[in-house]
This record gives sequence, structure tokens and C-alpha cells, in this order.
Amino acid sequence: MTDLILALDLPDCDRALRIAREVKDLVSHVKVNYPLVLSCGVGVIEELSRVRPVIADFKIADIPYVSSSIAKIAFENGAKAVIVHGFSGRETVKAVLNVAKGYEGEVYVVTELTSSEEFFKDVSDRIARMAVELGCHGIVAPATRVERVKKLREIVEGLKVICPGIGAQGGSLEVVKYATHVIVGRAIYESKDPRKSAEEILRSIRQLPQKRTSSKPWLSSP
Repeated sequence: MTDLILALDLPDCDRALRIAREVKDLVSHVKVNYPLVLSCGVGVIEELSRVRPVIADFKIADIPYVSSSIAKIAFENGAKAVIVHGFSGRETVKAVLNVAKGYEGEVYVVTELTSSEEFFKDVSDRIARMAVELGCHGIVAPATRVERVKKLREIVEGLKVICPGIGAQGGSLEVVKYATHVIVGRAIYESKDPRKSAEEILRSIRQLPQKRTSSKPWLSSP
């Protein structure tokens, strides 16, 4: 069954915490990005982790030393998982994985961005294969391009596939056929009634046909 992840990309700590608490029983994880962390401080990860498991979406993409330092900070402050850019190369991804192992954390690899495939379309399949080879926990694939998610699911088989782009970016919930998780941000946190919006999205997910494209089981959610 495909789960819902709440993306909190807003720069308001109090509001972010309030919304997370409002919908905590409807979502499997909370995802944070730079707007919230840079506005509120890295401690917001720990605060949110008391509500739901946190994915630190820093899209880590630097040399291995710097990347591992970023990952360590995220995990030390309560993150359950971090997101790393696959195009940064296997050395960087391996460095982040090594840090994650010390915290029993997870690493998800970006294959393509939701906004553009301009520089990704020729390498995203290779990135997905690298994620499998290195033992990553999952990949990030664009809900704005369902056929790409289908192809990437075939490549990664039993890994998690988390899909941003639902809602404001116009992504399709059809990806639930291939995704373990879908990520929704603005459609929930900019809503006049965030809980009602989350309920409606989750209801839509549950009503859609969902299937596996691999004989291997998807990894369970925390």
C-alpha cells in the first residue's frame, strides 16, 4: 500500500510543527528541506521527529567528506533518512551510506527532478542501478512523469520509490501503481484545512489500483 509523506517546505517553524501534528496519523513521514531548516535551525528536525519519522531532503551533492558531514548532522539531530543526489557519483553516495549505517538511517537517491529532465534523462537509469548496487534504501522519482517512475521501479525492484510532485506541481496519483510513497507539500500546508486536504489525498490514494512490478517485496515503512 502506498503511503503519504508530508513535505514541509515552508519557512515557519510553529506552523510546520502545528500542521505535522494535525496530520500525523495520516502520514508515514515528514520531509524537511532547506527553507524550514535554514529558517528555524537544524533542531527543527529533532522536534518534528517526535511527531513522525523525518526525511532530511538536503539533496546532498558534494565531495564525499562534505556530504558525509551533512548526513551526520542530519542523523545526529534525529533524521530517519537523508536524500542524496545520484549525479554526485557513487563515492559521495557511499560516503553518505557509511554514515547512515552508524545511525540505522536510510538513504534515498534522487534519479530525476520533478521540474526538469534536461540533464537527467540520459543518466537516471544508471543512477537507479547504482542505488541498487550500493545498497541504498530507495530512490526519488518524479510523479510528474509516470512512465519514468514505471521504468525506474522495474530497475530498482524491491527498493522504496518515493515520488514528489503531487499537487502544486501537477504530478499524477497514477504513480501509486509503482511508488511506495508519494510526497505532498503545498496542497496540504497551504490549505485552509490541512487535515481535510490530507484526508482527501489519502482517500484518493486508497481508491486507486496499486500493483507491484517486481516479485520482490517492497521494503516496509517505519
